[in-house]
Amino acid sequence: MPKVLSIVLGGGKGTRLFPLTKDRAKPAVPFGGKYRIVDIPISNCINSGFRQIYILTQFNSASLHLHLARTYSFDTFSRGFVEILAAEQTLVHSGWYEGTADAVRKNLMHFRPQNPSHYLIVSGDQLYRMDLADMFKRHVESGCGLTIACTSVSREEASQLGIMRVDEKSKIVEFMEKPGPTKDISNYKIPAELLEDRRTGGKDFLASMGIYIFDAELMEKALQNDENDFGKEIIPTILSSMPVNAYVFNGYWEDIGTIKSFYEANLDLASINPQFNFYDEERPIYTHKRNLPASKLNYCTLNQALTADGCIITNAGINHSIVGVRTIIESGANLDGVVCMGADYYENDVQKAANAYKGVPNLGIGGGCIIKGAIIDKNARIGENCRIGIDAMDRPDGEYGTHYVVDGIIVIPKGGVIPSGTVI
Repeated sequence: MPKVLSIVLGGGKGTRLFPLTKDRAKPAVPFGGKYRIVDIPISNCINSGFRQIYILTQFNSASLHLHLARTYSFDTFSRGFVEILAAEQTLVHSGWYEGTADAVRKNLMHFRPQNPSHYLIVSGDQLYRMDLADMFKRHVESGCGLTIACTSVSREEASQLGIMRVDEKSKIVEFMEKPGPTKDISNYKIPAELLEDRRTGGKDFLASMGIYIFDAELMEKALQNDENDFGKEIIPTILSSMPVNAYVFNGYWEDIGTIKSFYEANLDLASINPQFNFYDEERPIYTHKRNLPASKLNYCTLNQALTADGCIITNAGINHSIVGVRTIIESGANLDGVVCMGADYYENDVQKAANAYKGVPNLGIGGGCIIKGAIIDKNARIGENCRIGIDAMDRPDGEYGTHYVVDGIIVIPKGGVIPSGTVI
């Protein structure tokens, strides 16, 4: 029987998601009120029957370690596991991961004892639900040593992605990494033979999703060099010598690697018909079971809003927003287009008294606050009667002491303190 090892690429410093990645690895960033980004690829693997999973990361991995240890525990009979392989010094190498391929190469010594027949490589910062078992089936049927998952994108989206030219048999003929907005790539359009009765809706190109299935033998051979990146180096080299299969995915797929895309993907979850469905009993997204009480809502008005477990919200208006676990929102607050990640703990009366003595706001959002177009990271303290994102429409990106502005979105960092009466 084939044995598939799944490898989740956790990424580097996560600079595009800063300041959410200031104190945590990118896969550990909270998402959707109660999840972490890493829960998406791990759940896709588990739901597809692939339960031997490694997470490759090298920056701020303590929070990620804690989440994985609390969440993913398999029985001894399944032989399943979810383990982190952080960058490490050995007698053979002493540097950081220099790219996606280099990260895999430096961990082959950990993979080989498992004696895998295939490697499944997935990205750690994408939102999608895919039957990876079907992709693996198509890979075996193709007879190719490598299969790349791809999805249709527009010309504008193709500029920053790896795009593929395929023939009528779904074999990849050519691969181009990030062609930019001006290069002529008309010959990369999807062949009419593959469209059948479907219409692309302007999405005429196939882009790599960063999801690969390698035969183990080909993986070993392909990494016997100093090339660091799959998309830029390894895949073009393989294409020059052998056929590569394309697996076309037609479902929802979103790269959530930037603050803007992260913010928009979160808020879309609160819309009437979200593009990504968390309410799928057959293929759930797994996360840490916190055993929190149900959220308590007192005299509130909520519209297109998600509230996670353990929240206490009093006399508040919440519109098109995400309210994360253990969020406390006091009387008279109003949230519009806000992604609130919640808190890791509740404060008791003694702690609240100490906060009052120091002049520090309690955890959560104080009474009378009006907040619009913002991301509020975990354990933030926002005092009473603050106005955030309401008055100034032109907000240049940058760091402003108590907060950041990225892509025009206000970000209150993890553990941030906003004094009462502050206007941002």
